Amino acid sequence: MGEVTVAYETWGKLNEDASNAILVLHALSGDSHVSGPAEAGHPNPGWWGPMVGRDAPIDTNRFFVVCPNVLGGCQGTTGPSSWAADGRPYGSRFPVVTVKDQVVVERALGYQLGIDTWYAVVGGSMGGMRAMQWAVDFPANVERAIVIAAGAVASAEQIALCWLQSQAIRLDPDFCNGDYYDSARGPVAGLAIARGIGHLSYRSEVELQRRFSNNSQDHGTPLNSGRYAVESYLEHHGEKITSRFDANSYLVLSQAMSHYDLGRGYAGAREALSRVRAQVTIAGIASDRLYPLRLQWELADLLGCADDVQVIDSIVGHDAFLVEHLAMGTVIRRALGS
Repeated sequence: MGEVTVAYETWGKLNEDASNAILVLHALSGDSHVSGPAEAGHPNPGWWGPMVGRDAPIDTNRFFVVCPNVLGGCQGTTGPSSWAADGRPYGSRFPVVTVKDQVVVERALGYQLGIDTWYAVVGGSMGGMRAMQWAVDFPANVERAIVIAAGAVASAEQIALCWLQSQAIRLDPDFCNGDYYDSARGPVAGLAIARGIGHLSYRSEVELQRRFSNNSQDHGTPLNSGRYAVESYLEHHGEKITSRFDANSYLVLSQAMSHYDLGRGYAGAREALSRVRAQVTIAGIASDRLYPLRLQWELADLLGCADDVQVIDSIVGHDAFLVEHLAMGTVIRRALGS
């Protein structure tokens, strides 16, 4: 792969000494549009709008905020849908990407912006993996790391769920081994199913039960050609992802998450984490079944701060870091010294 293009957005004003720069890192299906209204190229408002802005927990009156789209993505940064040197999309030729690779690219972006050291690197889920990888691989360049709903290494269940989602995409007849860009359709059905599997793991059983129970959608009955409300909910999220995301990017980023292991390249995770100089804040969600609290406690133990995990008490599940704005804001303000 040749020169990498990175899409990013910024908010606030950078100090002359760049001492107020914060790097915000998105999750699997996020992008660089962390805050602000829907606009050209961004059909939805920013994915973490209540967290970033004037007087928000990440206060742009005080901080210069950078949010890049991840390497392997499909929102402006080089990914499988990008054109290779031969003028055709990479498709199946796109290489395997790791979280370490993504962080190296983000480091290069910092250099381009004149930022050597980040006041804080912040992320949840896949973004939390990158925040922790930053603190391990570039210890002198991160003052604070805020790691939300992530761990030190991908678990067997996380790998299994990523594999099931990947198989749903690869087994779609329109996948064409990843070289579907010249076709009219592409693997939209497989991507929708993958998103449904993923979304189910992002929410908790309790929340789904309270919201949907075994209720039918509208006024039909599942016994007579109708469907359950929770089925409609998953279908809706499947349709949303296919309108804005590339299936190959979904595969590449899912695989990067499966490969996540802070100990790779070091003598295990504990030795890797011994490199960390940053002030690390670890936050987890009480009902998270995808990245359960035991993973945050394990990460804290490996870091030597076993009693210091911020627990967000929510029934939402893994997605609570995106929707529990008050609780999440409290964690972030405290971590940033606000």
